[in-house]
Amino acid sequence: MTSHRTTQTMKPATAAKKLGVYLEATPKEFQEGVVSRDELNTLQADPPEWLRELRRSGPHPRPVVAARLGVSISGLARGGVTEPLTTEQIDALKSESPEWLRKEQAIQAEVRKESARIKEKQAGQAD
Repeated sequence: MTSHRTTQTMKPATAAKKLGVYLEATPKEFQEGVVSRDELNTLQADPPEWLRELRRSGPHPRPVVAARLGVSISGLARGGVTEPLTTEQIDALKSESPEWLRKEQAIQAEVRKESARIKEKQAGQAD
């Protein structure tokens, strides 16, 4: 008895999300095709030039923008950032350091601190 293995595929949007890139900025053939699990692994292990360039300079999807600015995705929306940003735009925002960004970074720092406190407390209770 042999096991028949089917190739697992995903939509381009899912693959782009897993790769951390903005789908609309990817090549047409990537956007219009399907991506197998093996192809995704290859893209992650040995990214082609277009993927390296997208990761380097953008435009970046909201989760990447939020992470680079040290805020939540909700914080981006509250700050009025709804579009993908390039690395240059992210760096400019960091250097301008508008009031909303400082506020959202402080909120995010508090959230992380509280999460760490809860995790420590739970680890203490498990002992």
